[in-house]
Amino acid sequence: MIQIAQELIKDNLNLAGLAVKPLQRLTKTSGIKKDKASILLAAFEISRRIASQQRLFDDRKITSPEEIASVFIPLLRDEQKEKFIVVCLNSSNKIIKYEVISVGNLNSSIVHPREVFRTAIENNSASVLLIHNHPSGNPEPSAEDITITKKLKESGTIIGIPVVDHIIVACNQYLSFIEKGLI
Repeated sequence: MIQIAQELIKDNLNLAGLAVKPLQRLTKTSGIKKDKASILLAAFEISRRIASQQRLFDDRKITSPEEIASVFIPLLRDEQKEKFIVVCLNSSNKIIKYEVISVGNLNSSIVHPREVFRTAIENNSASVLLIHNHPSGNPEPSAEDITITKKLKESGTIIGIPVVDHIIVACNQYLSFIEKGLI
């Protein structure tokens, strides 16, 4: 097994990239058959997801919608239910915590300001970032998405915890309300 691991590392120096290798490519490595390749791919995927979650809490500042989307796309890509997440940021735009506050069926994840800002207040957030997924694969916001986001933005202004952006994740795509000029 150690020799197989050495061969895999030599073949692909970026271990995170192993999670996206096709099964057939792994079976070309000596000593790896289809069953072992499937187990390896599952292990690599788990490792990639753990690394993705750890990146949330590193010392980087969140500087762009693309950066935050790159962290949450892997977490939400395969979700079949719509999830609404509040990301709590400190005054340096570093993530303190994120919390799923609503889970619903397709196009039915509804949130209220009290849920969003209770999480923000409990975590002493300087600001919040809103994220939700569209399992349909279409990142375009609905009229309801826009209305709820404007309501949350107004509520945040009133209580002094601004909403810095709302990002919709759909498969491997994302849409930022700030970049689109929607808030």
